[in-house]
Amino acid sequence: MSDSQIPSSMLDKEREKERASGLKSSRVDEQTGVDAQVTELKLGARVREIRLSHNLTLEEASQRTGLARSTLSKIENEQLSPTFQAVQKLAHGLNIDIPQLFASAKESRSAGRRDVTRVGQGRMHPTPTYEHEMLASQLSNKRMLPYRSTVRSRSFDDYPSWVRHDGEEFLLVLSGRVRFYTEFYEPVELEAGDSSYYDGSMGHALISISEEDAQVLWVTSS
Repeated sequence: MSDSQIPSSMLDKEREKERASGLKSSRVDEQTGVDAQVTELKLGARVREIRLSHNLTLEEASQRTGLARSTLSKIENEQLSPTFQAVQKLAHGLNIDIPQLFASAKESRSAGRRDVTRVGQGRMHPTPTYEHEMLASQLSNKRMLPYRSTVRSRSFDDYPSWVRHDGEEFLLVLSGRVRFYTEFYEPVELEAGDSSYYDGSMGHALISISEEDAQVLWVTSS
């Protein structure tokens, strides 16, 4: 029997069970005194928190986001690191901005705000092709999403498909050399100091071609 066929009373019980589990996890974190300076991002816990705040079961969230229920479960349990496309689907399906996935629910937007990210203290979000460090992660509802990335990929074949997402994007090479692939243009090689501005909905991908993994700065509009 699918979740869509389960009586509403049973769905309510599932939601209550998940909420209780979430509260228990929060208490455990408080008791263990998790240091606020820990930089690794617990994206799965944040996805679960947002889903439960919308009073959604995994099946309902799956229908909204277009991601398989099993995929959502793996993301929430930190068993799978979502691609940027999956992050886009999560944000769209849960009706939030992408930066909200990388910020605490307690954070709010106000005038005259600022955030400082010390070197190496961003929130880490590794993927098969990149290792992202989310910057200005203490601010929610940002209009831009800045992040520094180490480009692990060495071949265009490392990507199962073009990377696409909403908004526009700015790319600046910080170190090393990269080959920048875009759907409607010939690949171009970029080195430290070079940059590109492009439409995020146009297919794109990046690989390192220097001896060391290249590092780049991305700023994506949300």
